[in-house]
Amino acid sequence: MWNIPNILTVFRIVLIPFFVLFFYFPVAWGAYLAAGVFALAAATDWLDGYLARRWQQSTPFGAFLDPVADKLMVATALGLIVEHYNVFWITLPAIVMVCREILISALREWMAELGKRAAVKVSNLGKYKTFAQMGAIFGLLMPLTGMPFWFSIGLFYIAVVLTFWSMLIYLKAAWPEFKVN
Repeated sequence: MWNIPNILTVFRIVLIPFFVLFFYFPVAWGAYLAAGVFALAAATDWLDGYLARRWQQSTPFGAFLDPVADKLMVATALGLIVEHYNVFWITLPAIVMVCREILISALREWMAELGKRAAVKVSNLGKYKTFAQMGAIFGLLMPLTGMPFWFSIGLFYIAVVLTFWSMLIYLKAAWPEFKVN
């Protein structure tokens, strides 16, 4: 159970309180430190999956905890961003992202109970969504202005479109299971 990929996943969860603490540091560089911790968490997300596949160290514990760690970090970051900016055009996409994560997690669990988890496995679209989401969150955690800020907002909206699109694809794949006999 305690292989390097799983340790990286647990490390990502341990980073969350430090991420929040750094976000609230009353110094100018606190935002950069928080963004750096978020970037480190995003890198470990990629690295733990890569190593688990490469070294054939996938475990049931890792399969359970990895998506949980991702969702905990992203939901925390989105909550901090919503509070910081306090505008509807950031709040609404953030709510869509969090709601989609909850819905798809429940859908995957339900499909697994039916023995059909493969129908809602992570797709390339989901990976693109994650990449755009992580980049946007990183940018929005930084005290950016001008073009870099608007680039981060653009990525944020790309992420919310991909979030909604991938949700529809997963729901369509599961739709036959919703039919009542």
